[in-house]
Amino acid sequence: MAANRTESTESSDDTAPSESAAAAAAPAPSGGAKAWMPLIIMVVLMPILAYVMTTFVLLPKLKKGLGVPTVAEARESGGESGAKTRKETSSAKKESVPMNKLLVNVAGTMGARYLLVSLSVVGSSSDFKAQMDAHDAQLRDMAQSALSTKTLADLEKPGERNLIRNELVSGFNNILGDGMVEEIYFPEFAIQ
Repeated sequence: MAANRTESTESSDDTAPSESAAAAAAPAPSGGAKAWMPLIIMVVLMPILAYVMTTFVLLPKLKKGLGVPTVAEARESGGESGAKTRKETSSAKKESVPMNKLLVNVAGTMGARYLLVSLSVVGSSSDFKAQMDAHDAQLRDMAQSALSTKTLADLEKPGERNLIRNELVSGFNNILGDGMVEEIYFPEFAIQ
């Protein structure tokens, strides 16, 4: 039995050096630059990707939605000649035509509340006043139709007047011809 014990001790001694040799031969886990490489790549690439997406995707879509011409569209339309046209238009004499006392029921109030609005429509065309007078009934109808769709909650929102103004400019330009109406002002805007 003593011989068996010595054999088992010898055999365990033989396996011990081979296990330690195998452990020494295995590569130690690396904690160097290779482990940090994905993080470094992401930290460098994310700001670049954000800049590219903002410049070439988001801003052009926003400008298109707001109707602001992009640089490419300005170049296609003649760039400098477009700038000259804008300068000529702005240097031309602007004319203001009043539209007094547009009275409409506020939507959703069952006729209990109304909106009284007076407009001052501005344009710089040479025959602007004549065009406004010729299409007075159409313009009043369009303005009253647009205003009558607004609810009391809509009218009380901040910035709603600017939205109404833009809607009226667009509608008036559809009737009179594109670019005739440059601006609309509200000398009176009362909700009763």
